[in-house]
Amino acid sequence: MKNIKYITLILMAILFTSCEKVIDVDLDSAPPRLVIDAAIKWTKGTPGNEQKIKLSTTAPYFSNIIPPVSGATVFVTDANNTVFNFTETVGTGEYLCADFAPVLNGNYVLTVVYNGQTYTASETLKPVPVIEYIEQNNEGGFTGEDIEIKAFFTDNGNTNDFYLFKFNPSFAVIPNYDVAEDKFFQGNAIFSLYSNEDLNPGDQLEIGIYGISQRYYNYMNILISIAGTNGGSPFQSPPATVRGNIVNTTDEANFALGYFSLSEGDSRNYIVE
Repeated sequence: MKNIKYITLILMAILFTSCEKVIDVDLDSAPPRLVIDAAIKWTKGTPGNEQKIKLSTTAPYFSNIIPPVSGATVFVTDANNTVFNFTETVGTGEYLCADFAPVLNGNYVLTVVYNGQTYTASETLKPVPVIEYIEQNNEGGFTGEDIEIKAFFTDNGNTNDFYLFKFNPSFAVIPNYDVAEDKFFQGNAIFSLYSNEDLNPGDQLEIGIYGISQRYYNYMNILISIAGTNGGSPFQSPPATVRGNIVNTTDEANFALGYFSLSEGDSRNYIVE
């Protein structure tokens, strides 16, 4: 009996020791790919002249560092062939423009030249209705105990419209996004809805609504779906490559990730009651 107890203790010691062993996962790595974050947003009531485009490259799966891209040539051209140059803040991968001229329903072309490769994309600046008012419901959700925030606006009944919603509570690190089309509420009053079990009185909630193209709606719809499935955000690395509207005209196979979009936006900062 004593020998059996002794053997049992040895086996338990081996078991617990083996549980502490670090396992290195050898993941396949791919060459870095250019990532272009070119979301031009014109907030209502502002000139919209100051805009930013960010360039980076993809990184290994477990890396927490996003490598910035320096030394690129970045500019946007409008329908009148006016060129808006974006100049890098040295070493940051952030390219700034101080004289951009937004025009609703205007067509724009993005050009990025980097490492001898030329990337282009075209898009239209889409308008958006104003946020008319905000309502709070303290008996929302399946349990009737969640706080729901609704931001109301009226859709333009003369056009087919697509929307991007942004909800950024003060306690969150990453904003929450959603998209919608006006197929089922053409020309009617409608609301964007945000609910979170962590939302409490006194929290600040930034609510934004942006007009977007149908193609950008489809793109964001896929990203949001992937992020929701994997419990992440739409700007984390997805399990599958999602192609945007940016084309490498030098080498089509060496495509960039990201999207060139232009949106008019309206936003409110709401204090939860």
